[in-house]
Amino acid sequence: MGKHSFFTNQYNSIKHSLRRLIKRWPAGSRKVEDVPINKADDSPVAAIGDLPLKKSHKYTHKNIMSTTAVMGRSNSLVQPPAYGKLITVLSIDGGGIRGLIPAIILEFLERQLQKIDGEDARIADYFDIIAGTSTGGLITSMLAAPNENKRPLFAAKEIKEFYLMKCPKIFPQDCNMLAKIVKNLTGPLYDGNYLRTAIRKKLKDVKLGDTLTNVAIPTFDIATLQPTIFSTYEMKEKPHLNAKLSDICIATSAAPTYLPAHYFETEDDEGKTHKFNLIDGGVAANNPTLIAMGEIAKQLIRKNRNFGTSKSLDYSRFLVISIGTGECKMTGKYSVQEASKWGLFGWWFNNNGSPLLDIFTQASTDMVDIHLSVVFKALNIEKNYLRIQEDSLGRTILDRATEENLECLKKAGERLLKKEVSRVNLETGDFEPYSEETNEEALIKFAQKLADEKHLRDHEVYLKTPRTPIAATPIFLETRPNFGGFEKLSIA
Repeated sequence: MGKHSFFTNQYNSIKHSLRRLIKRWPAGSRKVEDVPINKADDSPVAAIGDLPLKKSHKYTHKNIMSTTAVMGRSNSLVQPPAYGKLITVLSIDGGGIRGLIPAIILEFLERQLQKIDGEDARIADYFDIIAGTSTGGLITSMLAAPNENKRPLFAAKEIKEFYLMKCPKIFPQDCNMLAKIVKNLTGPLYDGNYLRTAIRKKLKDVKLGDTLTNVAIPTFDIATLQPTIFSTYEMKEKPHLNAKLSDICIATSAAPTYLPAHYFETEDDEGKTHKFNLIDGGVAANNPTLIAMGEIAKQLIRKNRNFGTSKSLDYSRFLVISIGTGECKMTGKYSVQEASKWGLFGWWFNNNGSPLLDIFTQASTDMVDIHLSVVFKALNIEKNYLRIQEDSLGRTILDRATEENLECLKKAGERLLKKEVSRVNLETGDFEPYSEETNEEALIKFAQKLADEKHLRDHEVYLKTPRTPIAATPIFLETRPNFGGFEKLSIA
């Protein structure tokens, strides 16, 4: 009786699981092959059908066949949004050596994801798109580029160490202000040789299309006087964008007067040469959050099946983390009395920084944040948008790579985690505390949302995607489920 009861329970469990799946397949779409089942407990459906979602994720993480053929990219880690509820976006601002601040924030986020899903979890496993400008573009590439094992090249904690070790060599502090001014009269402050060597050594021949999730990195083409956005989503329409990541990173970091502009060429599928004459993407979009969301919107317009059947942009599906590199909004940093007397030198060189550069980058950055704050608030989905920004930095300049300044930025990033979540005051434009919740606490909640979304997608993909059969178990074919084979099951 014990043996009979065991197999009866297994049979009922499988049959119940498969009947539940009928609702998931439209008529005529799939069928379970009409064969007897000899090992019910080996069935992939029996193995996953009644497991809790998190446990089924751990099972499917090891066993699901990749759906990257559906994604249209051969090595993407992220299952399409069509299998889940959310569209996940990570955006990283530009800001030179201040990229150390988002590196610290991302290290904390990845550590929270690892607490949920294990030490192998990486940020690229959880986001549909990562966008980065200038130094943010470099971080984006480090997060999304594959190593020889098809896993992210850098863990988030390694990015912080990269900045601390490499920045003093990228921006050597070997001359005083007067010498800098004289040097800048005839060319960029830095030759960029060390930066180019370091980037090419790390990224090697990895191309845009090799990234482990979708990325968007803005640059600005001075030959055409318009932005050029290197987006993995656009490669199908514009194959010439599939450039080396190293070239893209060098280009998006080429801040005018600081680093040389960057030129390179690519060829499209027909062998036509495309020329790029690029400078820092920060002149177009220092905060690339809207660029990332715009790339998603274009896919909806094109009816990309990876985003489901939605015909319009539904902001409620977005889960957005936008990380700034810090601002110095000291009251009285600049004054009309001083500015009215400035000429070329005054606007570019000042004891408090570079006024013209500060104005351009901060105005662009804040306008994006104000827009998104208004939209998410109007739609009553503010909890889906997290902007982490330090707006009270001291006198930090994007190239001041002294040991003292790097330590200051490191402490600013750690301090920012402890600060209350802040939002733009739509009346004053100031960045003000929004709740008693800290950025650290908010990131813990977002990490759980990201993990839940990943688990859901992996679970859904396992149930809906054709898979390699296990032993002699049934396989999924392209017709409606049928229980004929089960009616022949014999219970000994």
